[in-house]
Amino acid sequence: MEQRRREDTAKVAISSSSPPQFPPQQEQFFREALDLMNRQKVPYAVSGAFALHEHTGIWRDTKDLDLFLPPSQMQPALQQFEQAGFETELRDPIWLGKAWQNGYFVDLITGMSNAVIQVDQSWIDRSIHAEVLGVPTRVLAAEELIASKIFVTRRERFDGADVAHVIYATRDTLDWNRVSELVGDHWQMLLWSLIFFRYIYPRHANEIPRHVWHELLEKFERDLTDPKLDAPFRGTLIDENMFAIDVQEWGMENEIERYRAEHRSMHGNKDAESADTSAA
Repeated sequence: MEQRRREDTAKVAISSSSPPQFPPQQEQFFREALDLMNRQKVPYAVSGAFALHEHTGIWRDTKDLDLFLPPSQMQPALQQFEQAGFETELRDPIWLGKAWQNGYFVDLITGMSNAVIQVDQSWIDRSIHAEVLGVPTRVLAAEELIASKIFVTRRERFDGADVAHVIYATRDTLDWNRVSELVGDHWQMLLWSLIFFRYIYPRHANEIPRHVWHELLEKFERDLTDPKLDAPFRGTLIDENMFAIDVQEWGMENEIERYRAEHRSMHGNKDAESADTSAA
């Protein structure tokens, strides 16, 4: 049993400040992708493992290069990659395009798969200057990085530790108004993340401005006192698969389909079908 636990642990990424050893071919692929986006002046910001490292010092091995961009830039970006000899696919018109060579991938991301949080030009404007593998670029600001991870709460992937680490590393400079703006009506997810942070870092919870706690807890208290009895079931916004029984057998609302339909209508791809709804 002890040997099995050690083997299982070995398969799981362990947080560390030690940089991963990317294969030379993978590094070259990432550099070429960034150089292409820079040359063609496509507005984008790096997210994923490289943005996490920029804000926290934590390194994580990654097979993909995550690039966030506004929805209007998805097709131009895919066209640029295709013309440069990459294979490309619009994997899900709601949020995900891919470009790849030799088994290495660039993920072009325009929001979360549940369509609740969507990238716009402000995400790019607020991104910060950085270098990724020696290439001058920009990475998501901490506020947008938190927003991009706050709904990644599924059984097979949970980014709560990333959110907690970003809050811890940037707590003195975070623009909490911006974070609140990004999560909008889904402020309970922010409250949940902060309670999670408070449990992990009890000595540092008071470093989050008191007004942030007060505003969220007052909203929560109002909801408890005056519950919205017509509020829809939102389980599918968290995990479409784990909450499938609620929709398919218990008659609950399917909020993820409503959000995705609104997104398709807004961006003119109403009839497009999703090929993949796993989150970024």
